[in-house]
Amino acid sequence: MTMPSGLVAIERFARVLHRDLDAVYNAIELPWSNGQAEGQINRLKTIKRATYGRAGAELLSARVLPLDQNRHHIK
Repeated sequence: MTMPSGLVAIERFARVLHRDLDAVYNAIELPWSNGQAEGQINRLKTIKRATYGRAGAELLSARVLPLDQNRHHIK
């Protein structure tokens, strides 16, 4: 049921949200979160954008891996 608000985009958003109401309830009520994974993915994408076209896999792995793991990779 949509209300005649004149805002088509908001009506469409509400309609799609209503279709997946179980997921909305679960996101609000359950204690689990994928925030940590999303943060790591965002970090990796940021690093890849910063090094794209200027560096190879060595610099990317040096930026992504912890410092202790990088020490034995230095040539």
